[in-house]
Amino acid sequence: MSFGAAVASCMRNYVTFSGRAPRAEFWWFLLLTFVVQIVLSVLSGAAPPVMVIYVIAMLVLFLPSLAVYVRRLHDIDRSGWWVLIMLIPLINMIMVLVWHTRKGAQGDNRFGPDPLA
Repeated sequence: MSFGAAVASCMRNYVTFSGRAPRAEFWWFLLLTFVVQIVLSVLSGAAPPVMVIYVIAMLVLFLPSLAVYVRRLHDIDRSGWWVLIMLIPLINMIMVLVWHTRKGAQGDNRFGPDPLA
């Protein structure tokens, strides 16, 4: 999955918390949010009115980020409620690296068909 396809898929599934998302979709969208956040942070330091754009961009990207996170958890056959582990500092970073770098469950699982099939 390319960068453009991943971003398009995440924005198309803006608030879809069911189904599965492959690794590429999750990591490409995470990269997009990281780059947007860095660019707007730098610009808001130089020009304070950009802070409004930064807040709007983060609000716009929040729900798609949460949705792709839940769908990625579904791909590794975990409940979406595991997203609450993000509230625990340090543990959340470890879990993101361990769980989200794993290959998704082969074939269909309880959350839907294999996105790579």
